[in-house]
Amino acid sequence: MPPPFLTDLAASVERITGHPPLVVAPSAREVRRLGLALEPPAGVEAMDALFLHRHWGMGNAGIGVLASHLPFDERMAVGYNPDLAEALGVERIEVLGTKEGRPLGMIGDCAGDFTALLARVTAAFGEPEAVEQGSGAPIRRVAAVGAMTDALVREAAARGAGAYVTGQMRAPARRAVAETGMAVVAIGHRRSEVWGLHLLARLLRADWPEMETIILDAP
Repeated sequence: MPPPFLTDLAASVERITGHPPLVVAPSAREVRRLGLALEPPAGVEAMDALFLHRHWGMGNAGIGVLASHLPFDERMAVGYNPDLAEALGVERIEVLGTKEGRPLGMIGDCAGDFTALLARVTAAFGEPEAVEQGSGAPIRRVAAVGAMTDALVREAAARGAGAYVTGQMRAPARRAVAETGMAVVAIGHRRSEVWGLHLLARLLRADWPEMETIILDAP
């Protein structure tokens, strides 16, 4: 299979995230080397194209540039993300929380205790940014949500979740965490985004095996 063009990559990103990416800079060049980064990086001369999570401040690099903000957060990082569910050992996922008709996260079944869940998070992301042990009750369901509010924590608890995985611990939700006995794992916002870059790179390589992907962010 020959390397893709930027329009081919845009179609792949749309299929993966459910939304078309923004074409920041069009290009008719074959994409043999795709760089992926959270923000505009330096030293892109060796790339044929870029994918950015946040494209603000991107100047004219002379190559094609695609960008995706909210859809990337929702599908590639902590959100309604089947690949994240697989990494966490969560099955039979359902939407948890919506904003303007878009899913904020997911909830599903998860066998094992909190120690097992924490081990899976650590294996995927490294040491979490923050951990709350919760009541210590057995965990049957887990919520993974890209936001953390009082209402979302209470909804997760009402739907049987014993643990809440998110990017960052949020102070307004602490009362709900205490009152529901919810265990919480905060992965770290940027860390979850970098994980999403690696996930997107892997999924794009599955579509375009002749294309090299290079993460231009922290490993």
